[in-house]
Amino acid sequence: MIETLTHAYAPLLIWTGLGLLLFNFLPANFPKLLGKSLYWFGVPIQIFVLARQTEFSDGARIVPVLTIAIVLLSIGLAWLTWELLKWLTNQKEPKPNWLEKFGLNSSFFKFNFSDRSVQGSFILAAMLGNTGFVGLAITSNIISAENTNWAVLFSVTNNVISTYGIAVFIASYFGHSETKTNLWILLRDVITVPSLWAFALGFFTQNIEITPTIESGLNIAVWVVIAAALILVGVRLRSLRGYQSLKLALIPSFIKVILVPLLVGLIATYFGLTGEPRFILVLMAGTPTALAVLILAEVYELDRELLASNIAMTTVGLLFALPMWLIFFA
Repeated sequence: MIETLTHAYAPLLIWTGLGLLLFNFLPANFPKLLGKSLYWFGVPIQIFVLARQTEFSDGARIVPVLTIAIVLLSIGLAWLTWELLKWLTNQKEPKPNWLEKFGLNSSFFKFNFSDRSVQGSFILAAMLGNTGFVGLAITSNIISAENTNWAVLFSVTNNVISTYGIAVFIASYFGHSETKTNLWILLRDVITVPSLWAFALGFFTQNIEITPTIESGLNIAVWVVIAAALILVGVRLRSLRGYQSLKLALIPSFIKVILVPLLVGLIATYFGLTGEPRFILVLMAGTPTALAVLILAEVYELDRELLASNIAMTTVGLLFALPMWLIFFA
């Protein structure tokens, strides 16, 4: 298990660390430029390669449906939690006694509930999982070949439908705070997502052979995209303001790494799903917050600090949660 985690997190630590080191030497507009480059070019290349290389026959009917259901569950839990925190914050003192026992006083719930971008960031932080960079890296080492297709299908569906479909809708709705966003603008933002077109292109060109040189170049490009995305994480993590930033990310991190995968595992068990397929759903549901939230934050002007803090906390949280998922749901 330790060897598996080492292989999975070595790139994360190396490239994120490089971003931390380069922070003071980069131009001020570099994060925004890198984020937009990944959005328009980097991530579409990765999804194009995945769509070309994935076999969509086995499990194709159930995995996308389960993926979307898990995403909707995460959104629902995040929204309910936000409304609960808002209600608790608006209550006159004293707070309920059980909150005080856990140190959850009024100073703990200092979210800016009037800022729509904070609410959107909160939902995205609890919703989007890093199924491509982290999820597939872990499952490739510990899942048998006949069940790997579950992980790949989950990742592709999550990237296309969730990360650059539902998430774009949410980011566009809660972002652009100075602009009144209507339904047509939201639909335009979703339809024009480059990753959706990249997936369609990759899927419909599966039977078209390309030269080994181009194929190899595309595979190398995927790793370049991963490295660039992790460097962006490192740059954003450097902007954190210590404990206060991490404290705000504690609640969406708990939803992402603990609550959602636990519910997924229990529900899957109730409906008779066991073994590696169940573990894949639990692991993918509990992967750290996706790097894509930083890209969306750059494009739609969301709360970068909250999202970067959530990535840091969920990444560390997975190290502690993964052994539990292996014991209870593998």
